[in-house]
Amino acid sequence: MANSGYDHVDARVGELAKVRPLYDALFTAMGYVDVHVETDSVGYHRPNESGSDPFIWIVEEKGHRPNGTRIAFAARSRAEVDRLAKITQEAGARAFESPQLIAEYGPNYYATFFEDGEGNKMEICCRREQ
Repeated sequence: MANSGYDHVDARVGELAKVRPLYDALFTAMGYVDVHVETDSVGYHRPNESGSDPFIWIVEEKGHRPNGTRIAFAARSRAEVDRLAKITQEAGARAFESPQLIAEYGPNYYATFFEDGEGNKMEICCRREQ
């Protein structure tokens, strides 16, 4: 995955145990292999050569309700979208939409859409023609 220009994502969920199997499978497959587990949160870190440490942290917050926000992760290729889509589907993603070209988003926009076990929305996309 190319540098996506962010430092970290700090997301909330109502019940960590309900969503963790999906996030464990997806984020480690995306290279976030340094996993930090705490009582009410889990952080997925992706070390790189520059010493920076982009990460995704999932925090349990009782009463959290999913909304229309969607987090989209960039893939290097359509094959990478396909690979990660398979992993998310096997890990229990809900409202799963198979990878496909989305013409209204652009001529080369290839993506899969899904939700975690609580309904938080995510996407994996590639904007390249390949």
